[in-house]
Amino acid sequence: QSPPSCCRHLLNTFCALYLAKLSSVGSISEEETCEKLKGLIQRQVQMCKRNLEVMDSVRRGAQLAIEECQYQFRNRRWNCSTLDSLPVFGKVVTQGTREAAFVYAISSAGVAFAVTRACSSGELEKCGCDRTVHGVSPQGFQWSGCSDNIAYGVAFSQSFVDVRERSKGASSSRALMNLHNNEAGRKAILTHMRVECKCHGVSGSCEVKTCWRAVPPFRQVGHALKEKFDGATEVEPRRVGSSRALVPRNAQFKPHTDEDLVYLEPSPDFCEQDMRSGVLGTRGRTCNKTSKAIDGCELLCCGRGFHTAQVELAERCSCKFHWCCFVKCRQCQRLVELHTCR
Repeated sequence: QSPPSCCRHLLNTFCALYLAKLSSVGSISEEETCEKLKGLIQRQVQMCKRNLEVMDSVRRGAQLAIEECQYQFRNRRWNCSTLDSLPVFGKVVTQGTREAAFVYAISSAGVAFAVTRACSSGELEKCGCDRTVHGVSPQGFQWSGCSDNIAYGVAFSQSFVDVRERSKGASSSRALMNLHNNEAGRKAILTHMRVECKCHGVSGSCEVKTCWRAVPPFRQVGHALKEKFDGATEVEPRRVGSSRALVPRNAQFKPHTDEDLVYLEPSPDFCEQDMRSGVLGTRGRTCNKTSKAIDGCELLCCGRGFHTAQVELAERCSCKFHWCCFVKCRQCQRLVELHTCR
């Protein structure tokens, strides 16, 4: 089974890596495998061959990005559903929408995150812990342990992910947008790096405390980028000196920063199914009758109304702990109201 036609579009890098898991490609452990990933441009194939041990981490990052996108948008009209016959998330992300901005940011972050974690866990020969973090901090604790090598993860993401946009000429509006959002995704990790510590001393005292830098949970990165999505800036290309740059379309808006998401064109409403564009619509989606937010039946169903049905759910109940050592539960049935969009 070879990667389908989605790999010819803008997101074909991640499409190829994601679908490799579902195809006969299997593990990315041989140079010939890089050639089979038809979604990669030639420079990416060359990088793949030179960095075979890293590529499984890159693929894990792509999968991580897809799962996080689906979690963050689970209650919205566009819920980041993947498709087999179109670009992985539908054609909406081949346009310059804010959904595309989020997908590029979370994908770039996913690669940087997965490669960084692989470095720290000892999976990769080319990198390890960040040994530049050492000595005593201004707060008085000792830098020690295995600090996550975020510098290597970010650098690899920049080299592998951004090369597609740079190869097309970074002066095009869409390339500028993609490169900006790729970088915003990596910044979301860098901004939320944390300090983790361990105490040493008699009877659990903290006479000596050693600390190290660690990447945040990827869920935190997803939350941060979802907030950036909600406040994304609509931009347009303008000539600034001898180069082109993206500036806010509305002059009353403040300029965006490197950490903000930017987009070029408005999104569709995602209410009705349009399979040519990969828009699934919201008919049949479960909605929350009491919510006034986007997951509420009024907004999610786009004013079409909703169906209500009584559904019997099976769940564990009357659980008891038995010595030693297991928990035994009964299976109970409960009637609940389920609301689905018309």
